[in-house]
Amino acid sequence: MEKKKHIIALMYDFDKTLCSKDMQEYSFIPNIGMEADEFWAEANRISVKNNMDRILAYMYLMMKLAKKKDFPITKQSFQELGKDVILFKGVKTWFKRINDFGKSLGVEIEHYILSSGLKEIIEGTPIAKEFKKIYACEFHYNERGNADWPQQAVNFTTKTQFVFRISKGVLNVSDDVALNTKLPDEARRIPYQNMIYFGDGLTDVPCMKIIKQYGGHSIAIHNKKQVHKIQSLIKDERVNFVCESDYQKDSELERVVKLIIQKVAIQNELNDISKEQYENKRGKDE
Repeated sequence: MEKKKHIIALMYDFDKTLCSKDMQEYSFIPNIGMEADEFWAEANRISVKNNMDRILAYMYLMMKLAKKKDFPITKQSFQELGKDVILFKGVKTWFKRINDFGKSLGVEIEHYILSSGLKEIIEGTPIAKEFKKIYACEFHYNERGNADWPQQAVNFTTKTQFVFRISKGVLNVSDDVALNTKLPDEARRIPYQNMIYFGDGLTDVPCMKIIKQYGGHSIAIHNKKQVHKIQSLIKDERVNFVCESDYQKDSELERVVKLIIQKVAIQNELNDISKEQYENKRGKDE
């Protein structure tokens, strides 16, 4: 029997998970002459006043202010903003270290982004090439290349669909038929048990909870100032671990993730042996 290739999916929120603050705060908000608190307060006001999704509200405000300030709102201009994003320590070398560790255990590691930030800004960061797929908010661009409409809005609940897409291997967001077609657990490209989710707080709770409930692992990421805000996630059994936002070699986060990968790799191998023994016995009985 041909040995099955096992894949482990690592899924990350972006803002305050891989970088220290919301990505718009590094360049976009200062470029339009606002303070971060002022921008988010206005986005929240628009959301409440219009009974509007908060993600759509901030995207609307970005377009409105950029036009008012004559700031270019093209895919290229957003990608340029990605160069100013400051990543947490160790993030740039994290992916190779984890990939190499997985390879040493005979498993393939895939990385994904599930973010309510802007895909275009993430694409401009030096780590964009590390991800098999980036699921985040996007603008539609007209024939002149200017943003004219939200193409994709990702909030804390819509994030969960991407967990299902990754599990089934249905990565194209326009393919709803395959996404909603029943698929046995053993036929999934990546079982939930082979998933690890990284997030920084309450907006990640639905994904964290789903993955933990189905046998995967969820990790709440914090900086030292925020740790008190997410301790409840452990208490309420929504995550498996709480780790500081340190992605450097030999950090607690790296040790935890490597142990999870080891555990998953061992369980996958035991499952393969069990299945092979079952198939051999059934063959003899027949």
